[in-house]
Amino acid sequence: MNRSIRVWGAFVVVHALLAWICLGMPGTGIGDYALGLPLGDVTLVYRPWIEQALSGYGVPGISEPWVYPIAALVPMLVAMVGGPDTYGVVWLILVSGLNALALALVLGRGNSPRRRAAAWWWIAFTAALGPIAVARIDAITVPLAVVALLLVAKHPRIAGILLAVTTWIKVWPAAIIGALLVASRRRWTVLAIGIVTSAVIAAAVIGAGGGAYLFSFVTEQTGRGLQIEAPVATPYLWLAALGNESSFIYYSREILTFQVAGPNVDTVALFMTPLLALAVAAIVAAGARAVRRGARMVRLLPPLILALVVTLQLFNKVGSPQFLTWLIAPIVLGIVWRGRGYAVPAGIALALAALTQVVYPYLYWRLLAADPLLIAVLTVRNIGYLVLLGWAVHAVLTADRRSDVAPVSSFDSVTMAPQPFPSAQE
Repeated sequence: MNRSIRVWGAFVVVHALLAWICLGMPGTGIGDYALGLPLGDVTLVYRPWIEQALSGYGVPGISEPWVYPIAALVPMLVAMVGGPDTYGVVWLILVSGLNALALALVLGRGNSPRRRAAAWWWIAFTAALGPIAVARIDAITVPLAVVALLLVAKHPRIAGILLAVTTWIKVWPAAIIGALLVASRRRWTVLAIGIVTSAVIAAAVIGAGGGAYLFSFVTEQTGRGLQIEAPVATPYLWLAALGNESSFIYYSREILTFQVAGPNVDTVALFMTPLLALAVAAIVAAGARAVRRGARMVRLLPPLILALVVTLQLFNKVGSPQFLTWLIAPIVLGIVWRGRGYAVPAGIALALAALTQVVYPYLYWRLLAADPLLIAVLTVRNIGYLVLLGWAVHAVLTADRRSDVAPVSSFDSVTMAPQPFPSAQE
């Protein structure tokens, strides 16, 4: 019990500190922009969308195209419960509450060292990543994804609903669904429930008159350029830093983000989507091969999810700092199921989070000025993605081999009822 109290104490301290930074950090003003404002997307983008919808001037995703799947409106609307003046505060309370519920499921009764290790790692990762960990729509999806993964073995229907809803908030949990379809015996239940849930959401949107914009979050992203934090944008940042006049950083008012210009940048952006699809297909094929060779779910599922998630980050035209939060679900699952076998990816992820916080939000303005030091930090971070992907792919390819790490059933004999984790034979 005392150990759990220490975990919860750290959770409260970290979330309170991040809330204090989000609410108190003014950002750096440059021209028309407020840079390095941690809660900027929440108060300057999400809130105006909801105010617009509540004022009758059009609902994003219903009466006009939108960059997010339609279910993202729900948490944004919930944050308005106290009115526009408290929007940021309510948002932080909502995120902290969801994280607390997920952490409670991770900890269980607090008797498992691996569960406590997973909880401590999650808290440490949140602190390392900084305020961006709680100040974007991604922060809503992460605890839901964690809960879905911990429930999928014994409650696949609940997991299927959670994953479907979460994917309709932000697309990245589709990587978890894809991994489950490859590695889990519950795949057809998860798929069927996910399809039904998605059909209900789609029917609601169509019934509200938004059928034409149901998938606008896909079309709105297809024509965008390379965001400066995207790994593929790194060479253009170095060209700009070295004084190449053809390469520079600019602000896209259409997509509300900073992007890079440079030689053949449009061609590079065009090819990133098919490259991403090929990389995902290759990893799925590796996972299917491991299943055919007898890999157990407890060995295959965490690295398969991790490989797919890192692929989405590495080959993405967008490289927003909050994307790092996607690593939480597979690594928490890996620590709970495999213990010290996940020390390497857990350590790499912590380093990536810390490097990301160096860049955003505190010194973001220097990155926009093409400061070589900040570009070097971002370059190391992006190389770290490659290292993490290499570890995950190797773990997938060797998932059918025997391991000296104890299976789940041997270390988690005292848990909550019902038992949310698969047996070693799953």
